[in-house]
Amino acid sequence: MTDAATSRTEAVKPEKIRCDACPVMCYIADGRAGACDRYANEGGELVRLDPLTIIENREDTALVPFLAREWDGDIVSGEDAFITAVGSGTTYPDYKPAPFIVASQAAGVDMITVVTEGIFSYCGAKVKIDTDRHLGVETAAVRANGEVIGHVTTSEYGSQMLSLGGVHHLTGGSKKEGRATCSALLALCNGERVELTIDDGAELEIKAGQAPVVNGQREERMRVGCGSATVGMFAAQWKGLVDEVVVVDDHITGVMSEHQAGKVIGWEPSGIRIKGHRSTPGRYFQVAEPGTGWGGTNLTDPLLILDKWQDKKGARPGLSLLMVSTTGEHAAYYELNDDLIPVQTDIPERLMPSVRRIEENCEPAMASVLFMAGAGGSLRSGVTENPVGLTRSVQSRLTRVTVGGAPVFIWPGGGITFMADVTQMPKNAFGYVPTPALVAPIEFTTTAADYAALGGHMDYVMPLDEALKGTKGRQNDHRLSGRQSVAMKPGLPWPGGGAK
Repeated sequence: MTDAATSRTEAVKPEKIRCDACPVMCYIADGRAGACDRYANEGGELVRLDPLTIIENREDTALVPFLAREWDGDIVSGEDAFITAVGSGTTYPDYKPAPFIVASQAAGVDMITVVTEGIFSYCGAKVKIDTDRHLGVETAAVRANGEVIGHVTTSEYGSQMLSLGGVHHLTGGSKKEGRATCSALLALCNGERVELTIDDGAELEIKAGQAPVVNGQREERMRVGCGSATVGMFAAQWKGLVDEVVVVDDHITGVMSEHQAGKVIGWEPSGIRIKGHRSTPGRYFQVAEPGTGWGGTNLTDPLLILDKWQDKKGARPGLSLLMVSTTGEHAAYYELNDDLIPVQTDIPERLMPSVRRIEENCEPAMASVLFMAGAGGSLRSGVTENPVGLTRSVQSRLTRVTVGGAPVFIWPGGGITFMADVTQMPKNAFGYVPTPALVAPIEFTTTAADYAALGGHMDYVMPLDEALKGTKGRQNDHRLSGRQSVAMKPGLPWPGGGAK
């Protein structure tokens, strides 16, 4: 070719390339990244910026660039290394097989793992917040940067649940709401701290695996149980040390002398009267409004739940009373005066071990984030030409689903709806596209025989050795920037975990 012809060829070379990794279809200039920051134009070639992540049975987690060292030719066991979908690329626009379909061996069995980064509009996060404090009424809106991104759901024995995200918040509202939802979900799933507010409720700071912060106060403990359970657990330890015990709780306040636990061990009546709805003996509902005070109520003075004492039923001057919350955070000691009115005094040393025992039995408070999504038909077609075959294989447990190597819970019923703990995944496993939607890794692992039987893309299977060597997936139309090797996590099941 002449110099002139070469010049003409270079002159018509496009300055931008079009990325088809998501429906946005960005035109990306040389040296720039697309709107998602996941793909870039490097010298006219589409490059996946995040490294492909391999979980390996070793301790170091250093970044290993592709081809930085030669593969020694040894066969690599699937028990020693697992290729995740983090950094792999997607099946979009859905006509093509998944980016990597990898063959390996585990326990002498030929296995196939199909990896892809799914684009999830139908996704969200279920958040469990360990706290005894009232965060907000059920269905109250949860906001990030002023936009509604979810709602409060039920309380679950010492924890408050939030449902965040979902297709209606991502795409069914305003663009601002969609962006705020996507941004909050991405940060939560990638282990970052997120600030949330609940309408007519609390202000929160949430980070997966860390203690939640409620109204600026870091939570230390989740309650040992409801008030009734606490009475039952520690009845024998209080017998003979105090005349009456009331465990204050927003849900079920326990009263020792009336409770069956007290009756069984011969607790004498005290003549106490509790304001609220009596459920069964010694168990009271609605003693106060929900709040951030004693036992998740709005109380700063627990005596407000007491009515007049009854001398004909055991009340007497000098009778001792311990009032305590379900976390041991609040505790107070009283003795009845001649008018049968409780007078607060210092807690006797004899009772301090029992209060500390309540604290000791409270587990550390933590915020848990479960990514939840449904694997749609387009994603499944990247695994098999007949997507229903994959669905049925997953439902029958012949195919194991993982997210970045982490185990998932598969919901019963139709489809592939799953939840996974984000703390069990590699760091920064999630991305996004500006549609808006979350991008999450998903892997399907089954035996080679079962994969062939469900109509898998057998022509695109590549050995694990090639993937570890840095070979680009045969169906990828972009270049991968590197390989990130992370250690298997102790205690997790295969394929993402190793021995303790």
